[in-house]
Amino acid sequence: MHKKALKNFLYERRAGIKPETVGLARPTGSGRRAAGLAQQQVDDLLGLPIHTCYRLENGKNTNPSPELLRAVAELYHLDEQEWIMLYRYAREQEPPAPLYPDSGYRVHSAWQTVVDGIEHMAYVSDAAWNVLACNKRWVSMFPSGRTPQNTLRWMCLSQEARNVLTDWETAWAPRVLPQLRAALAARRDPTLQRLEDDVLADPVAGPLYEARGVTIYPDGDERPLNHTAHGPGWVTMCSATPESSPGARLMILLFSKDPQRPDLHPPLRASTGPAGSTTRLTPTSHTSPARKPGRQAARSSQGQ
Repeated sequence: MHKKALKNFLYERRAGIKPETVGLARPTGSGRRAAGLAQQQVDDLLGLPIHTCYRLENGKNTNPSPELLRAVAELYHLDEQEWIMLYRYAREQEPPAPLYPDSGYRVHSAWQTVVDGIEHMAYVSDAAWNVLACNKRWVSMFPSGRTPQNTLRWMCLSQEARNVLTDWETAWAPRVLPQLRAALAARRDPTLQRLEDDVLADPVAGPLYEARGVTIYPDGDERPLNHTAHGPGWVTMCSATPESSPGARLMILLFSKDPQRPDLHPPLRASTGPAGSTTRLTPTSHTSPARKPGRQAARSSQGQ
């Protein structure tokens, strides 16, 4: 169903590559000439069998390999959004990883204005958890009055974190440390590799890391927190990704001074009418999902 879109997309990108820029001479003589690279030139440049480019462009290759798509994307100098589009058109999937190794380490400067305007604690980090932007409400959480350079390192190894993050060993570490392993499985980032070495050498964090939990994202988690300015309470974590920077993350932390864990509310979803038309926005009425592993331990340690 995406054959025409795929064909147009690849043709336009191929037409934008001048043969001279990749070490090829532009053909001369009579006959119709392709705009930009010819399909056969793409095959030759990538060391592919004849007609591979033709089959891909015309939707005759119904299951192109990730390696083929990546090779074409790099030759055509696609950006990250175009890479996602190519993968969706060709495989009806999201790409397993960003196209370029440095993706996820820069975000638009407007994100600082965004976090400044959020009434809750908020920050933006890159794909290695280095802090790129934050607001004053988040700064107020730290006893030192200084934000960490890298939030994952702070949560995993800082003694300050083990005081601020209530019940660190039971409520935080089992859900934070697996995110480090998952991130390294996705990209071998040197910052995260050094962090893993330091975590493994830590007598407390090391064994917890080896327990191999399965948490990947913090979105929706509720965890106990000893806020420097407001005292003990609970924080609800909301995360989102700047779409032009895969791997970067916006974190919004909703803090409540209530000693009791916040009630779980049903998730939001659109209520649809005839023919799928949206009629109103309402929480779902089904039973709330079961709490994630580790939450009961956190409640018990709070004496609740």
